[in-house]
Parts: sequence; structure tokens; C-alpha cells
Amino acid sequence: MHDDEVADTVTVGGFRTLRVTREELAARMVRDCIASRGAPANLPKLVFSSNGQGISLAGTDVPFADAMARADIVHADGMSVVIASRLLTKRPLPERICTTDFFRDAAPAAVTAGLSFFLLGGSESQNKAVCDAIQSQYPELRIAGRHHGFIDEQADEQLCAEIVASRTDVLWVALGKPRQELWSVRNRHRLAGVGWIKTCGGLFSYITNEVSRAPAWMQDSGLEWLYRTMQEPTRLTWRYLLTNPHSLYRIVRFSR
Repeated sequence: MHDDEVADTVTVGGFRTLRVTREELAARMVRDCIASRGAPANLPKLVFSSNGQGISLAGTDVPFADAMARADIVHADGMSVVIASRLLTKRPLPERICTTDFFRDAAPAAVTAGLSFFLLGGSESQNKAVCDAIQSQYPELRIAGRHHGFIDEQADEQLCAEIVASRTDVLWVALGKPRQELWSVRNRHRLAGVGWIKTCGGLFSYITNEVSRAPAWMQDSGLEWLYRTMQEPTRLTWRYLLTNPHSLYRIVRFSR
């Protein structure tokens, strides 16, 4: 993080997390991307998110923890992070910035500022579907390009050249934790001229309505994980049974 960002952060669960609202983060996206256009040799800012899963994962996966430490901006994607900041620090986070919600601020801001998006991740069919859905919801938003997420390291150089050639301002990377963070750090040097690399996990599934959001009261009380578990019990029950206690331990120990 740069000096002004470090000054307005709070450490929760070991991640230095930016104290910012969704609206302010969207404004920062616009500012950073416009500045990057004037300096095409500059590397993109890495914009990652913090939630219980990531806080737990950082305690067992050293490469992921190192990748998170390289982020220029970490925002609070999980309500548990916001609640912890209120209970355990003197400078609480102003609000939760769920990536799915943030997209609703980022897209109109991009339209107004004339920014473009590149969407990376998902299967070919899902990737196309999410682009179609975004264009339907935001017809004036420019999609500079798209690519599915079934890629290996040997294809990174060619893919990054395609992304740079598209002249996109924001690259949305939906590869899931920890792959998306590792990919972003590994390829940052190949993406000069892009303003932001924004990891976005399961964003595409929400935009295409493959997955529904929890009721507002569950989101606000930090229980969205329970709603997701009820939707996908086979896949998520053991994940949350294992990660939630570990995440809570790390939040208490590594917040200040």
C-alpha cells in the first residue's frame, strides 16, 4: 500500500484493511485508472478482499499470505471483518464492501468516467453469460474483453498480452481463493497500463443469478456463510466447520 492508504488502514485478522466506503472505493478506482492512463508503464494496483475464509487460509498457506501482503488495497468483504474492527480496534471499518455489492458501484462509476472492464474467470459459457448480463444491466459500460478461467501458467504471457492490448482499465479476476490472488501477483509485471486488478471470487455466479444472496438481515449479522451452506451443504459444510473457528482465532489474535 502507498503512504496515504497505510495511514487509513486497520489490521484485522492479519490483513491491513482499508477504511473506506463502497462509494469511496469506486471513486478511488476511477482516480487510479485515469492516473494509470497517463503513465502506461505503471503496474496495476492489486485490489484484494478480506473475509473469514481468506483470514483462515492465510494461516496455513504461506504463498497466499505473501500474495495478500503485496496488495495495494485490501477491503472488508466479510461482515465478520467489520464486526471485529468494531470490537477489537480503535478505528473501526465504516462498512462492509462485499465485492458483489461493490460491482454495483463500480459499474456506474466506470460508465461516468469512461472506464472499461475485462472479465477473467469461469467456464467459457459462464464467462460469456456474465458479459451478456452486465451489458444488459449497464448497456453503456465498455467490456474491453473477456476470457474463461481454465488457463495454466504456460498461457499467462499470451493472455496478459491480450489483456493489455484490449486497453482495459480494470481487470476482474474470478478464479477463486487462493488462485486468483496468486495469479494476480504472478502476472502483475505483465499488465503495465492496466489500472486495477480486482479479484472477485464468486461474483460472476451472482451476476448471472446462478447463486442468490442471503437476506439482508443475515448479511448484516455476519451469517451469510450459513445461508450459503444451506444452499450448497455438500460443498460448504466442512469448509465452514473447519475455517470458521480458525478464522475467529486469527481475527482475535491478529487484529489491532
